[in-house]
Amino acid sequence: MNSTSDRALQTVQRFSAKHRLGLVTAIVTLMAGFAVTAVAVAPLVAEPPPPMQRLLVENVQPQGLGSQLLELSTQDIVLTRSDITRGTDSADSLLARLGVQDPQAASFLRSDSTARMVLSGRGGKMVQAQADASGSLQELVARFPAERSEQAQTHFTRLTMSRIGGRWLARLATIPYTTQQRLASGSIRNTLFAATDESGLPDLVASQLAEIFSTDIDFHRELRKGDTFSVVYESLMADDQPVPWNEGAGRLVAAEFVNAGRAFHAVWFKAGDGRGSYYDVDGRTKRRAFLASPMEFSRVTSGFAMRLHPLLQSWRAHLGVDYGAPTGTPVRSVGDGIVSFAGWQNGYGNVVQVQHGGDRTTLYAHLSRIDVRTGQRIEQGARLGAVGSTGWATGPHLHFEFRVAGQHQDPLRVAKGSETVPLDAASRPQFAETVRQVQARLDVAETLAGAHSRIE
Repeated sequence: MNSTSDRALQTVQRFSAKHRLGLVTAIVTLMAGFAVTAVAVAPLVAEPPPPMQRLLVENVQPQGLGSQLLELSTQDIVLTRSDITRGTDSADSLLARLGVQDPQAASFLRSDSTARMVLSGRGGKMVQAQADASGSLQELVARFPAERSEQAQTHFTRLTMSRIGGRWLARLATIPYTTQQRLASGSIRNTLFAATDESGLPDLVASQLAEIFSTDIDFHRELRKGDTFSVVYESLMADDQPVPWNEGAGRLVAAEFVNAGRAFHAVWFKAGDGRGSYYDVDGRTKRRAFLASPMEFSRVTSGFAMRLHPLLQSWRAHLGVDYGAPTGTPVRSVGDGIVSFAGWQNGYGNVVQVQHGGDRTTLYAHLSRIDVRTGQRIEQGARLGAVGSTGWATGPHLHFEFRVAGQHQDPLRVAKGSETVPLDAASRPQFAETVRQVQARLDVAETLAGAHSRIE
């Protein structure tokens, strides 16, 4: 058995020595086959389980209250408080309401000509005070409308009172407002202003709404119960804080008014020349050659029709429109023109007459004051004077007439029929994108009917 095994082993050795290269090649090929097989089946092998996770809970013992208070005592604490000034405020009462006890700061508020602006005039200024832990004032900042009338709608004044090197210093800066857009909508039940009040719309924006659509809708005769409106408007911000004056309202950005089932639209847009105006969604300007009214939204007490004359007690044609308003309410020109007369005219009292193009003239009577002079060139919306009761008047109101070639015309009809200027072709692509954006906001605003306005 052993000799047989020895012979078999010798035979294998001789074969392997003779065919060494072939055996190696065969073995490599076989191993490669196993490798390919291993790669092919590897994805079928189950993934190993993820490593176990453990949650450790450790109780942390905070420092004692005494050590915490000691640490806080080493920090500089600044206390900030904000308030609104009142017309009756003194330096001491304002600082006391702000939690400040600082006689030197109060003295500076009383004596410095710039710092005194915080307390001068009407109340309603936004004030913010920073004081240390002892109540000593570090800085006081007041924000209020810009003093210059041409900046009042776009800028605010920031008055900063600071302690520098142990002395107080007050400085002024005029800063542009930033804005947030707000949405609101409502439904007419009685009057336009009742509906805007219910929706939380500021009066300033409500007046703009009435003004913009005044040549589309006669709000005195054509308003219907169930009419609806949706608006996008700006809320003014001073240093990222909403302003309290004028209800914080800025420009009306876009609006939709549905009157008797017919929808009217207005979108604020600046064309290529940089001048902004309101347009409908088709690019037709809402600004016409003549405004529908010589005052912002007001009450018509007598229209262009037959009426019982209040003094003569006889039926006569009323060749103008009477607007009831308190004495002193501003009166504006309904169109561009030249003042042809400014003075007293018998029963009309104080009168202003404006000559417009195309033999068209307007007359404004019973004024309490006149703010223009004969020969002065004026633009649409320019202030002419103020409502009064001069001449033959039973109470404060404005009598307004519109004449074409000497013949009296219904002012509202003239305004509706006056010419408009279309949007230029170069601005239309940008305008179309603006319309798309504001329409999406108006669709959201429509869902807010009966609710207060919201920030967009």
